[in-house]
Amino acid sequence: MSELSVVEGGAEDGAPVPDSDENRRQVLYWRLLARLFDPEEQASLESASVAVVEDIGLPVALLDPAASVDSVVQRHPELAAEFDGLMTPEPDADGERDRAAEVRRAALASKVLLNVFSTGSGTVTAEQLARWQSDAGWLERALGCRPGDLRGGRGGAGRAGGGVSPTGTGVGTPAPDLSRLIPEIGPELGSIEAGLVQRMHLREVLADPALASRLTPSMSLIEQLLRDKNNLSGVALANAKALIRRYVDEVTEVLRTQVEKASVGELDRSVPPKRVFRNLDLDRTIWKNLTNWDPEEERLYVDRLYYRHTSRKTTPQRLIVVVDQSGSMVDSMVNCTILASIFAGLPKVDVHLIAYDTQALDLTPWAHDPFETLLRTQLGGGTDGTVAMALAQPKITEPRNTVVVWISDFYEWRTDELFESMAAIHRSGAKFIPVGSVTSSGRGSVNPWFREKFKDLGTPVISGHIKKLVHELKTFLT
Repeated sequence: MSELSVVEGGAEDGAPVPDSDENRRQVLYWRLLARLFDPEEQASLESASVAVVEDIGLPVALLDPAASVDSVVQRHPELAAEFDGLMTPEPDADGERDRAAEVRRAALASKVLLNVFSTGSGTVTAEQLARWQSDAGWLERALGCRPGDLRGGRGGAGRAGGGVSPTGTGVGTPAPDLSRLIPEIGPELGSIEAGLVQRMHLREVLADPALASRLTPSMSLIEQLLRDKNNLSGVALANAKALIRRYVDEVTEVLRTQVEKASVGELDRSVPPKRVFRNLDLDRTIWKNLTNWDPEEERLYVDRLYYRHTSRKTTPQRLIVVVDQSGSMVDSMVNCTILASIFAGLPKVDVHLIAYDTQALDLTPWAHDPFETLLRTQLGGGTDGTVAMALAQPKITEPRNTVVVWISDFYEWRTDELFESMAAIHRSGAKFIPVGSVTSSGRGSVNPWFREKFKDLGTPVISGHIKKLVHELKTFLT
């Protein structure tokens, strides 16, 4: 029996016969599955899919594995809006299914899924990586996120803002709703991208400015660059640094916005307001001077101007960030290094940064510059948190005004000794925040022994998106 006959063979033993739209949708999904597991095309499925796509008025380029989503949208710009929110459908109010719309959505979903999850084999070029990154961005948009969100990238793991329709086509029909699988899809995309980066001849690409310019910085690429930086020189090293700088700047901008949106302390009314025009409280000024209204001249005479208080109550705080720089913590290392630099720029916050594996490195002199900090890290190796603790403890001079953020998966070999020193910090009155992962995907494994110990101590491990850590730090530091 041919592949096509599987979906068009009709009913047996009295089973209901699927309607034509259901058959069309099945043809498209059978082709998708066949292509994912075998790059060789199945002639009957290909010809049937072409007929379906043409019949519903979509371009046949959707079925071309060599065509990126970008190229399809460039030739057919009206499709861009349909990809947005494509896989986050909402049912119609009356519960009816628009089967014709489902077929259209199936064709579009098949395109983006095949482009992202069928990556072939062999060496990957800079152009191929850039194309995959773009297609992955379209998948993220289809899931209702911003490009880069799910791969631990620049946008943070949030839903897209204005302009993204939750139903894509504007027709609320049941469709492949993958949005509930976002926690799983994010890490998988990151893994695929990491595999593509590993298949590149990255050093040769970096040595060619034209090829290097095609690379889009991402967490997977930054991790590879940080691991290989000691083997690069000349033009290749300069291009690697430029990519790291671009990525750092982009993530910094996103995190700075999140920090600024968090609470920033109550107004300090003991400090006189600045008498500048932007602080002028016009409503209060008018209200307080109403007794000076001259009805004959119809004029209000102002005896006193009133200004708004803008100063916030803050006390000098010390933030000590300790980061496990072993290979499993790269994403958290990058994000928290950048976050530390942002807090280092706040008034009255004294930031200290320590990185460790089996040795500890005090990176405090460069804490304000995440780019320079990352260049000084050495990823990989084992972990021994006690060496980092030896550097961190002397920095806690005023426990009540100190917060210690410890980022690690806590797979240590001197567990009791390290935990006891952490518990001592907590008992001293300092704020101790254990962090298992601060990534966009949220994927991370934390030693269950430490997790239970921290829970019993009253300082549960934070894991998930970096916004959680931003909130905790802003609450304490301002």
